[in-house]
Amino acid sequence: MRQLFRKNRMKELEKEAIKQDTHGDNGQEQDNYLNDHGWELLFKRSHDFKKTFYVNQKSGKKFCFSFMTTLIDESLLQNNALPYLLQGDFRDIEDVKKLIPIADVQVSEKNEDIEKKLFNGYVMLTLEDEEKRFAFIAAQKEVVRAVAQPEVEFSVIGPKESFVESIDQNLNLIRKRVPVKELIIENYTVGSLSHSAVAILYIDGITNTDNVDTVRQRIKEIEFDEITDSSYIVQLISDNENSPFPQLLDTERPDRVAAILAEGKVAILCDGSPHALIGPTTLVEFFGSFEDYFLNYLLSSFFRLVRLFAVAFSILITPIYVATLSYHYELIPKDLLSTLITSRREIPLPPILEALFLELTIELLREAGARLPTKVGQTIGIVGGIVIGTASVEAGLTSNVLLIIVALAALASFTTPVYRMGNTIRLLRFPFLFFAELWGLLGIVTSFAFLLTHLLRLTSLGRPFLEPLYPPRVTDFKDAIIRLPFKKQSKRPQFLRTENPVRFSEKKAKEKKDIDE
Repeated sequence: MRQLFRKNRMKELEKEAIKQDTHGDNGQEQDNYLNDHGWELLFKRSHDFKKTFYVNQKSGKKFCFSFMTTLIDESLLQNNALPYLLQGDFRDIEDVKKLIPIADVQVSEKNEDIEKKLFNGYVMLTLEDEEKRFAFIAAQKEVVRAVAQPEVEFSVIGPKESFVESIDQNLNLIRKRVPVKELIIENYTVGSLSHSAVAILYIDGITNTDNVDTVRQRIKEIEFDEITDSSYIVQLISDNENSPFPQLLDTERPDRVAAILAEGKVAILCDGSPHALIGPTTLVEFFGSFEDYFLNYLLSSFFRLVRLFAVAFSILITPIYVATLSYHYELIPKDLLSTLITSRREIPLPPILEALFLELTIELLREAGARLPTKVGQTIGIVGGIVIGTASVEAGLTSNVLLIIVALAALASFTTPVYRMGNTIRLLRFPFLFFAELWGLLGIVTSFAFLLTHLLRLTSLGRPFLEPLYPPRVTDFKDAIIRLPFKKQSKRPQFLRTENPVRFSEKKAKEKKDIDE
């Protein structure tokens, strides 16, 4: 409907332009005017559209610049193009390409290229006697923020560069880390209104072509008008859009993208987004921080196990509390049972309402802290948690034991390195709570069975999401739950089916080490 309205409006404006600017009755002349100048009326309605006329000093040939002032660098036009066109000798539009010292100069005869080029930061050059042919001169204005430290995936050691909103700058950060000709970059335009630039990156000769074809096909089939961030692409090309689990790993670190490209995966960049997408991915990758590779393998393996334990603790501890107090008192040790009875002696609410009250309070504090300015948000999180927690215990609405449990569960959920997966962990706690209230520990087991079934059926770009747990891949465990030394990781992940599965010769590496010793 929007496109139909736009076409009808365009026809009305073009008819008005013909009535105002033509005086003859010849229908053919009106059609020519419509094809040659009808587009200009819509552009003139925008105050940032500018059209300037000049005359060549040698030949007297007239030429015209048309451009959007908000998208181009006018100093570049004045210094690198205009002096040569005013004083140089050129006869037709083709000579302009040789005359101007700018690499990106394109000549076209298609009217549909006008809108595309002008809104991508090009200047359109037309000559007086060649109105049907025009040259597009690249003069984009680069308005980007400087490369800064990662905010979400911050690491104490290792590189301190993160992606920015400019896709060209992001590609530069990756290119300098993977300076090989096999690194292929494919560009696409997505969004009927935004015309967002999207790039697919992979290493030829390593990445499985099936994975590249899958990403390429899904990017081409996107039907959406406005793509402002890579988060849109995640939702539009995921295997199961109804799953709370992210099926593509997003990262703001160029070093991480370079590492996964070497493994044989595919990366997706979107102009305007400071995050890159990685696929295919697996569940265990969301619990591994890229800082793990900068530490000794013993330390990184320990930290990964701590994160996995923290995730399980965050999801299960509150439901287990509710199930135990509602159905399974006999499972509680006698010494601990007396403490629980004392803490709940004056609590009027059942365990499920008590738990929901504290869980929702934690979520409210979390959301308030995230949406407010940084300094205010930190104050709200700390002061609000202390005040509300203490007041709820003194008022007899919650027990002090549950307050400690919920606080520990919230703290454990923050150990997830990937923000999207952290949100999923926050959501999973509530279904487990309701099933624990219905059927106790049996309800928790039932919830886990549903969760496991969903994960077994889930895929990422057609590859199993639960790998290497299922289907079991023993060789892929070397960098999954724990991380083995680099010398033991001579093979790329098996589930990727890479064209070149060998990263380096483990035998040669061992021989060189023996020689050095």
